[in-house]
Amino acid sequence: MAGKHPVLEALKAGRTLNKIWVSSQAQRNLVQPILDEAKARGVVVQQADKRKLDQLVPGIQHQGVVAQASSAAYVEVEELLARAAEKGEAPLIVLLDEVEDPHNLGSVLRTVDCTGGHGVVIPKRRSASLTAVVAKTSAGAVEYVPVARVSNLVQTMEKLKEAGVWIAGADAAATSDVFKANLTGPLAIVIGSEGRGLSRLVREQCDFLVSLPMFGRINSLNASVAAGVILYEAVRQRSAKA
Repeated sequence: MAGKHPVLEALKAGRTLNKIWVSSQAQRNLVQPILDEAKARGVVVQQADKRKLDQLVPGIQHQGVVAQASSAAYVEVEELLARAAEKGEAPLIVLLDEVEDPHNLGSVLRTVDCTGGHGVVIPKRRSASLTAVVAKTSAGAVEYVPVARVSNLVQTMEKLKEAGVWIAGADAAATSDVFKANLTGPLAIVIGSEGRGLSRLVREQCDFLVSLPMFGRINSLNASVAAGVILYEAVRQRSAKA
């Protein structure tokens, strides 16, 4: 989506926008209404040069403003919990801590659908969002797995705890083996970013940390693979308990 008027109208209409790019050369008074509306609606705005905008929408007159629209609507975190309650199941949710690769997000959505999870939570900043690439990688799961997009992941973890959900962080340095942890109750699994893992504040907010046994020379797994292993271990434990 490109152009001052289309982007402003999309904001006013409440359409879900992942991010807005504004040209660093744009006249401030012309883009200020967009900046104000975006701030009010919690949409991330990033400055970029004209060449970047030209690359985002080749051949389109963007007037110094480009927006990335979501390929699916986001939900509130409470809706993930409600979904579990409707099914009479203990919540099983995945939180992604600054996972920026859209292919990883798509793969996580696919696995959450396959394992019967109740949804995914992503932060608004420094995270992949629901783009066409994510939709394609998810093999259609984006239509069935609700995604909540939050301003503050740590505060969201606190809210989940208040709702009785235990928070398990995937951390390669954790001494607790995931296959020995109890994953049968209300659970949110936190997966860290590619390369950096869990951020400090997120790690500190976890109730417990789990690691996956490593027997090769590489000591970490792709984020979506790690999520898949932990999700299926939770499914195994819950099936055995039923």
